[in-house]
Amino acid sequence: MSIDDEKALKRVLALLAKGAAECEPAATGGKMVLENDRSDRIAVGADVLAVLSRQGLVVCAGRTLRLTPDGQAAARRQESPTDPFQSQHRDLDTAMVDTATGRQAALINLSESPLGQLARRKSKAGQPFLNNSEFVAGERLRSDYTRGQIMPRMGANWVASVSCGKRSAGGGVAELTDAALAARQRVDRAIDAVGPELSGVLIDVCCFLKGLERVETERGWPVRSAKVMLKSALGVLARHYNPPPASAGRKVLHWGAEDYRPRMSGTQAT
Repeated sequence: MSIDDEKALKRVLALLAKGAAECEPAATGGKMVLENDRSDRIAVGADVLAVLSRQGLVVCAGRTLRLTPDGQAAARRQESPTDPFQSQHRDLDTAMVDTATGRQAALINLSESPLGQLARRKSKAGQPFLNNSEFVAGERLRSDYTRGQIMPRMGANWVASVSCGKRSAGGGVAELTDAALAARQRVDRAIDAVGPELSGVLIDVCCFLKGLERVETERGWPVRSAKVMLKSALGVLARHYNPPPASAGRKVLHWGAEDYRPRMSGTQAT
């Protein structure tokens, strides 16, 4: 394969990585024109598309051309030449996160945790299973859990309070930085706000990165129940992090003459 053909293959992968494209013959030159929903448009030889199809990287349904799972992995490897094989397992997106200097945009890997995978699921009505506030709340809990160095040791003290610092031989409060201790305290407050009925599934999925099927198996729950419990827990957690504004109390009105003064301790004020 020539250098020009390799460049053409990369152009097709890069275009289809943004979404499926319509494929039509070009007016001249014996090439095929690909155009996606973003109006990105390229022209490549039909032989280039044939190579991608033989390699199992693209599939054509009618005039619509899209990447297969192998093609998506190849496109992610291509996007990161410095670390291609790690990149094929990443699904990066942008989210707002809390930092010491305020909320900032950060790249997150949606394939890293079960929560990120749930965020991409749609309901039967086509709506996201998790809204943005629920997803951000779960990621915030995981960030504090990691920042607080709350990492249970195999065969050791799994149930000690996350902020008590009573883990044996090191790792106590005296050895924590102020930031780590503050993160542990935020986790404690979040867990208390969610309550014991729902906090377990939050810790399992958001912090221990357990899949929903594993949570159901370990807890003896019915099939698909963990998803419902998790969404309920994330809703409570989101309200804890972003409580609704308190409604202003109703003002008490009192009618009186111009020289009216309120009484204090049973006497007329002057």
